[in-house]
Amino acid sequence: MTVHSIKTSTAGYPRIGYDREWKKALEQYWAGNSSVQQLEEELARINDVRLKTMQDAGIDLIPVNDYSWYDHVLDMTATFGLIPSRFAYDGGEVNADLLFALARGTQDAVACEMTKWFNTNYHYIVPEWEGKAPQLTVNRPLQAYRQAKQIHGIEGKPVIIGPYTYVRFIKGIKPEERLNVLRQFVGVYGQLLSELEGEGVQAVQLDEPAFVLEMPSEHWAAVKEVYAELRKAAPSLSFWVQTYFDAVSDYEAFVSLPVDTLGLDFVHDKGRNEAALRQFGFPAQKQLAVGIIDGRNIWRTDLAAAAVWLESVEEIVPKERWIIQPSCSLLHVPLTAERETELPAPVREALAFADEKLDETALLARHFSSPSEETRAALAESGARVQAWRTEPSRQRPQVVQALEELLRTEKEKGIERLPFEERKELQRKRWPSLPLLPTTTIGSMPQSADIRRARLRFRKGEWDAKTYETYLEEEMTRWIRIQEEIGIDVLVHGEFERTDMVEYFGEKLDGFAFTKFGWVQSYGSRCVKPPVLYGDVAFTEAMTVKETAFAQSLTSQPVKGMLTGPVTILNWSFVRDDIPREQAAFQLAYALRQEIAALENAGIGMIQVDEPAVKEGMPLKAEDAVYYTDWAVLAFRLATCGAAPETQVHTHMCYCDFSDMVDTIRKMDADVISLETARSGGDMIATLEEQSYELGIGLGVYDIHSPRVPAVDEIDRIIEQALRVLPVETFWINPDCGLKTRREPETVAALRNMVEATKLARARHEAAVSTEA
Repeated sequence: MTVHSIKTSTAGYPRIGYDREWKKALEQYWAGNSSVQQLEEELARINDVRLKTMQDAGIDLIPVNDYSWYDHVLDMTATFGLIPSRFAYDGGEVNADLLFALARGTQDAVACEMTKWFNTNYHYIVPEWEGKAPQLTVNRPLQAYRQAKQIHGIEGKPVIIGPYTYVRFIKGIKPEERLNVLRQFVGVYGQLLSELEGEGVQAVQLDEPAFVLEMPSEHWAAVKEVYAELRKAAPSLSFWVQTYFDAVSDYEAFVSLPVDTLGLDFVHDKGRNEAALRQFGFPAQKQLAVGIIDGRNIWRTDLAAAAVWLESVEEIVPKERWIIQPSCSLLHVPLTAERETELPAPVREALAFADEKLDETALLARHFSSPSEETRAALAESGARVQAWRTEPSRQRPQVVQALEELLRTEKEKGIERLPFEERKELQRKRWPSLPLLPTTTIGSMPQSADIRRARLRFRKGEWDAKTYETYLEEEMTRWIRIQEEIGIDVLVHGEFERTDMVEYFGEKLDGFAFTKFGWVQSYGSRCVKPPVLYGDVAFTEAMTVKETAFAQSLTSQPVKGMLTGPVTILNWSFVRDDIPREQAAFQLAYALRQEIAALENAGIGMIQVDEPAVKEGMPLKAEDAVYYTDWAVLAFRLATCGAAPETQVHTHMCYCDFSDMVDTIRKMDADVISLETARSGGDMIATLEEQSYELGIGLGVYDIHSPRVPAVDEIDRIIEQALRVLPVETFWINPDCGLKTRREPETVAALRNMVEATKLARARHEAAVSTEA
């Protein structure tokens, strides 16, 4: 390994392998087609490649234990034995089947809740607190360290979720008890760290991204006490506390922690970490892990500008105490841009995925360790390339910018709004007089079988012509329309069989997007997504969903929803250009979707769903930034939908976030019906709605689609009744909590049948009461 006087590192590296071998290994095991030994061997092989890649890139401090079989938060839960009682855990090491059961559920035990990791599209499995003291079931970080050292001779840096962040995200702890629970973890963390020290580990990275969230002063005081106790447990271990995704909430408290290295994000901090560094200085005895390469987006860094910035930092922190690294784990970007040979040359040359970001990191370290003509030329070339990309003509569509400016001006004069909800509701009731009380629907996608994926592949490869593929899709849509009718669903969907991904599909139909071939990233579990690359101004060119939706509607007298992905979700689930403000890109997307909604209405589609599952995901982590974000996110949604006729029922959908602080934002979006995930969250949203009323149409997801288990009728019935205690029956809808794309057909049909049966029970109880009130 090349040794630099200035060290390099990364907080983490992608897990999935260059060809998603990780995903394939997991799914083979879950399908019963491989043994746990075969799974372990394949996942170990993939990890070996990861470690070797970082080693070959010249990374000095290589992370270990950032690799996971599912989710790193879940790994900590298993390490500490915090297994909910419903899984009948009797102590000892958590095996693979129990680990996966926590994440995916079983027929007898509901999976643990899944939610977004800060404001990313990565999902973690939420730990649960039942009052049981944590215990060290197995030292996973120690195992990871040994494997790296034995196989590659790597002196790894174990990466562990820090105690404050882990405890802050445990569900079931009352706010006033959280610090007491934090102290209960000192012993088990101390034992884990002591065992690492005993093995000869030199440094350990404790990830504390929760330090960027709002923290009361008493929390900082408790954190300082906890870290002082951990130092006593492992006095010779070098402690590295890493933050990311924003600026630390209290810089002075952070730098006073009794640790050796402090990691700061200087990319997504909005300048606050830098300002605090310049105002308060930096402790003379500590190292600064400088997060200067963007770990969350895919664009090349202007290394010339980065070098100038680092020179200014040297006035505060001598470069000998730097560790240069990306701003966060590279888990959030694809592995390498080298294979993306089919992209337009200007786009391809602007990209830097994980491997390229390691190269950028190493180059900066080489330059500041031993500047040379070679390093200076490489920095200059980087700067010139980035500047050329900023003015690349293929990114510019001035006619779109001008038309959007005019639309915003005229709509703002009118208030960017539709008729009041009560008036719209009456018009929509007249349009669909047979729609029953407690209408049932689904979120949009239906199961995409291996046959569907093969058909799509044949079409893409040219083995099928357009007519053959279109006929196949129509047959599949017809089959699922009939299935929905037979089950008794009230508002149908066409199934989205033509779509590989809810964002990629629309990006392919709009100008301004490019698509990678290998640009996969992990979203949750084995689920990987390939985000589109939004590189230029967005332009609507032709109708995107009308043909399939109109065909499905022609098959039935029941309403079929048009299915669109909303502007903020397309934005947040894409890799987005960084040369204009994000809100400008969102408004361009909204303008395009507004034109698609008009096309659907012209085709006779009267219910249109504009999904926005990623609105909360994109929320800034600090309250001072959140107000502006929600203002423009709501504006983008309303800009897309306010042109719809009042008789058109606009639906939206959100999932897998804590929506307790979003009710007012959701109300401002002014959708006629919103569907929210509640199945895994155990009624948290219901509790929120007890305190905050919601007058518009709403459906709370009644079962979890991310688990293969089929919920019983009485289980769904109980969830419906819980919701109806706080929501009006006249505006309540019943639906699963998300799209059904990843589920198999038998379990989907069984679950939907149970949902409809539970709905019939609820209708029978409530129809008489509604008639009496009328």
